[in-house]
Amino acid sequence: MKISVTSKLDGIRSWSLQALDTCPGSIAAPGELVDACKGCYATQGNYRFENVKAPRRHNKEDWQRITWADDMVAELNKDRFFRWFDSGDMYTLALAEKILDVMKRTPWVNHWLPTRMYKFPKFRQVLAEMQALPNVSVRFSSDSITGQYTKGLHGSVIVPTAADIKRGMTLCRAYENEGKCNGCRACYDKKVKVIAYPAHGKTMHKVIKIKLAA
Repeated sequence: MKISVTSKLDGIRSWSLQALDTCPGSIAAPGELVDACKGCYATQGNYRFENVKAPRRHNKEDWQRITWADDMVAELNKDRFFRWFDSGDMYTLALAEKILDVMKRTPWVNHWLPTRMYKFPKFRQVLAEMQALPNVSVRFSSDSITGQYTKGLHGSVIVPTAADIKRGMTLCRAYENEGKCNGCRACYDKKVKVIAYPAHGKTMHKVIKIKLAA
C-alpha cells in the first residue's frame, strides 16, 4: 500500500487513488463533469507529476489483495486521524466494504472520508454503516461551487469566497493559514454538519466565473 502525507493536513496521512479515473460520481452527463469537479485540485499542480500518480495507480491494484485490510489495520496502529481520498473515490462496492472493515477494526483512529458515491443506491448500506461508527466522519460532497447543498445529505460544499458562507455551514479556514489545516479537525468532527470550502486555484475560480455569468 502507498500512504500519502499532504502538507495541508499537518502530517495526517491518507490513502488515495487517481482523481477522475476512480470518480464515477464526478460525471454529470456523458463527457461532462459536475461543477465541483471541473476545477479539481487533484488534477493540477503536483498531482500531474508521475511520481505523484504512480502510488495512486499502485493503490488501485493493491487494495484487491486478500490481506489488504489486515495490512491497513496494522499500518494505522499509531495513527489517531486518517483521511481517505485526498484524490479519487471508492469507485467499487468491494473497495467500500474493505474500507468499512478497516474502519471497524481501528476504533482508535478518527477517519474522514469525503465521497460522491452516495449517488449510487448500491453504496447506501455500506455508507450508512460507516456513518454509524463513532470514529468515522463520512462527508457527502455537494456538486455545487456556489454554496448550494441539501440539508441532511451533504457534508461539504464549495463556496466562491469566505464571504459567501451561509447559516448552518462551518467555514474551512485553511486559506488563512497558507492552505494548511493548522490544527483544525472540523472535517473529522461528526457534530460539524457542513464544511464550506472557499474555492482555490485559478481553474476553479474560472469555472465559478463562468457559472455565475451563465
